[in-house]
Amino acid sequence: MQTEKKDIRALTKEQLRDFFVAQGDKAFRGNQVYEWLWNKGAHSFEDMTNIAKVTRNLLEEHFVINHIKVDQMQRSADGTVKNAVRLHDDLVVESVLIPTETRTTACVSSQVGCSLDCNFCATARLKRMRNLNPDEIYDQVVAIDNESRLYYDRPLSNIVFMGMGEPLMNYNNVLKAIDKITSPEGLGMSPKRITVSTSGVPKMIKKLADDEVKFKLAVSLHSAIDEVRSGIMPFSAKFPLKDLRESLEYWYSKTKSRITYEYVVWKGINDRKEDIDALVKFCKYVPSKVNLIEYNPIDDGEFQQANPEAIDNYIKALEQNGIVVVVRRSRGKDIDAACGQLANKNEAV
Repeated sequence: MQTEKKDIRALTKEQLRDFFVAQGDKAFRGNQVYEWLWNKGAHSFEDMTNIAKVTRNLLEEHFVINHIKVDQMQRSADGTVKNAVRLHDDLVVESVLIPTETRTTACVSSQVGCSLDCNFCATARLKRMRNLNPDEIYDQVVAIDNESRLYYDRPLSNIVFMGMGEPLMNYNNVLKAIDKITSPEGLGMSPKRITVSTSGVPKMIKKLADDEVKFKLAVSLHSAIDEVRSGIMPFSAKFPLKDLRESLEYWYSKTKSRITYEYVVWKGINDRKEDIDALVKFCKYVPSKVNLIEYNPIDDGEFQQANPEAIDNYIKALEQNGIVVVVRRSRGKDIDAACGQLANKNEAV
């Protein structure tokens, strides 16, 4: 009976070196293969042109490269690019390239579907099928970097983990992927250009701080009043704001890195004066800034974009209290690539 071939990118460089030694070859061959897999992004063993045919055949015998495939690519009128990414087991996730005048940002997924149940988000309506492996996350970034170079003549400048899934529910694989992305042996990107966005899992935020990560942290807040927040994001009832606040204070004490709060304002849900006052108070616990995000409807009318006056009231109150606030206009709405819209509507089956 033939044993199933192992995914070669699940091996460390040391394990690859050991494999070659066990086959009677030189350890440095492992270094060469590792460079092809990560730095050069080889899709097949045949791509490894400076490695002897007999060695490539040996690799083919024992391993597979479970590379992603961009099944479908859509370009928005505003230049945003959305990829439907097919994984080796035929599941599909989505990732997005967001261009501006000065930067290109990759918005990547960390799970197939999502573990959580945020009522306003299309992705949350998909059941969580599985976590993505580190190489599947890495491949999304490489694909978007290639598209950035092709369409905008510049490399990718930033990465946000704001695609499908809750990154902190796939903690180990997300951190391994970021290690590869920031390693000189991978893409060599600065961790300061990477933001991991979480819906707020206090225990895992503390773990990030203990692990002394160097990337930035964003929290999907949407309300600083427990009852309102749990109406928007039911799972957050298990993680009250008091616990979230304590974990963020811990994060800041360890990292000295400012938090970004992602905040959507909805009509009749969180657009009152008490909502604004609660957010201002919450922002004062640790140094932070607020991204007010334009809402992108997902087919039904339960959540509606707030009136412009409500947004203005938020901006005024935050600025008067010395809190940095940025209004994020959504990109890629015409191809369902905007925040909260990733749901494999165009899945190629």
